[in-house]
Amino acid sequence: MPMYAFKGIASSGKTISGVRDADSPKGLRQNLRKDGVLVTSFELSRGGKQAKAENAKKGGLSRDVDLGGFLGGVKKTEIATLTRQMATLIRSGIPLAETLGALVEQITNMRLKTPMSEVRTAVNEGSSLADAMAKHPRIFDELYVSMVRAGELAGNLDEVLERLSDFLEGAQKLKSKVQSAMIYPMVMVIVGGGIMAVLMIKVVPEITTMFTQQGKTLPLNTRMLIASSNFMGNHWKAIAIAMTAIGILFSKWKSSPDGKKTWHTFVLQLPVLGQLVRTINVSRFARTLGTMLESGVPMLRALDTGKQIMGNVVLQAAVEEAKRAVTEGESLAQTLKKSGQFPPTMIHMVAVGERAGQLEQMLERVATTYETEVDTKLSRFTALLEPVMLVVMGGAVAFIVFSILQPIMDLGQLSGPK
Repeated sequence: MPMYAFKGIASSGKTISGVRDADSPKGLRQNLRKDGVLVTSFELSRGGKQAKAENAKKGGLSRDVDLGGFLGGVKKTEIATLTRQMATLIRSGIPLAETLGALVEQITNMRLKTPMSEVRTAVNEGSSLADAMAKHPRIFDELYVSMVRAGELAGNLDEVLERLSDFLEGAQKLKSKVQSAMIYPMVMVIVGGGIMAVLMIKVVPEITTMFTQQGKTLPLNTRMLIASSNFMGNHWKAIAIAMTAIGILFSKWKSSPDGKKTWHTFVLQLPVLGQLVRTINVSRFARTLGTMLESGVPMLRALDTGKQIMGNVVLQAAVEEAKRAVTEGESLAQTLKKSGQFPPTMIHMVAVGERAGQLEQMLERVATTYETEVDTKLSRFTALLEPVMLVVMGGAVAFIVFSILQPIMDLGQLSGPK
């Protein structure tokens, strides 16, 4: 049965929206009219070409509804909350179809409500939950679908969903920590760059005009300042265009296979930032691999998903090589060690887990250890970055001030008593 996303006016005069199954647009309007809702517009969410043809023939109030125009996207926190609620309801003994129906009723974000309604309909028609979710990759990625599929096969879907919600919440917390740590440096760069631009384009030319009118030889640093200020003032449009072009070209180069590999290798070799990037990627990989293995996902599929979680192609290549070696029967710890890209502590713990038959638990410990280390390294990185930025900005301002004051002091000495 087709699914329709609709907007309407309730008997109270309040504008409402939602999703409803109906055999045709006419049936949709009739069903909603019984509930006291006057349909103002609707969009076909499910039903294929046949339903679309019926909609075109029967006409009525149909209009294309651009859901993206007034609704936001789906946040990871929303998916994590949905997953935890689903796990709770299933653990309570409520059938899956009823669980999905209850969840759909309480979702307010249409970007999530519509696909979940389609998942519910597919499950009611006999599809597995994993297959139904796989039709919405923007909401449920490969990791999510693989774990749900494993939970369905093993008969412990509630446990897998609980573990999955913990994983999503942990990943979001880690992402928030990294983003929060980057806000201050970005603000400093933007504000500092703006202040320097105003000084060089507006303030410095007005102050240094009297120096050039005197016709006397100025100190080298003052002449450099005046030349830089004149250049920026006369060519600021060209500078802005050039910087934009450089940014675009750099972004395209960094997106190319060779450029991405070169850039990611360079980042990993940086003294403090490189260690931070490596630690973040290792913690993500360990958490993903451990969670999927614990949920019953096969090793090779778990390695594939764990590789995609990492954002560095150098580390991804190391995992891909490890996957090939594991396929041939080699130890995961030994293949990761050969790459030289993973920390010795992680390799040692993975080796111990393999020998003891507790690889999943060891990977969870590795992830916890490195997530704690991420906090430490983020604090260290920001603590190092702040004084460096202050020194650079302070040095630039000090150079400007000194270059302006030096000729003034020289003029004062020349005009003073002999």
